[in-house]
Amino acid sequence: MPQNETEQVKFWRGDFGDTYVDRNAASHAEISMRLSLWARIFELMAADMPKSVLEVGPNIGLNLRAMKMLCDAEYFAVEPNDKARKILIEDEVLPAANLQNAFAGDFVVPETPVDLAFTSGVMIHIHHDDLLQACKNIYASSSKYIVCYEYFSDQPETIQYRGHGDKLFKRDYGSFWLENFPDLRCLGYRFEWQAMTGMDNATWWVFEKR
Repeated sequence: MPQNETEQVKFWRGDFGDTYVDRNAASHAEISMRLSLWARIFELMAADMPKSVLEVGPNIGLNLRAMKMLCDAEYFAVEPNDKARKILIEDEVLPAANLQNAFAGDFVVPETPVDLAFTSGVMIHIHHDDLLQACKNIYASSSKYIVCYEYFSDQPETIQYRGHGDKLFKRDYGSFWLENFPDLRCLGYRFEWQAMTGMDNATWWVFEKR
């Protein structure tokens, strides 16, 4: 394992991460929810749809499975959990060559940046102290678009996650991106209300490099 792995990364590489994989399934309902989500997001890119996409932390690839039905692109991912990577390959969500055994704060930035790099429910598991480095990697990986779908809070906060401390964090991730990368412009954002969409109560932002 890399020496700079954080406590949070080790947590997701281990038994808890494996259990999380077991709790998730690529069901029709889960894919349908994400089809609706990405249809809304892709509307903001309709004039110039991405031809290459990188997801940081896909787990079993629920987003990628839906996106492939909507956007004809080459897909890549960075995933630290062995069990999740095995499923991604076995289910042919991604070829092994397009999948890195790494995490947001320490992955190999592609020589040719992708058109779209994104996270979905991943930044919320990165400690506040490590967040900027993760964003720098994601920023460097994209030539055009960055999408962030995460839990929102006006102020940074840490909350208990299934009985564990320092494993779930909330903040205004949209502002964090704009404050640290001033050449980004926000193309749009939206709150996904679970009662109406079935998705987690979270906010997404679409950014474009100027």
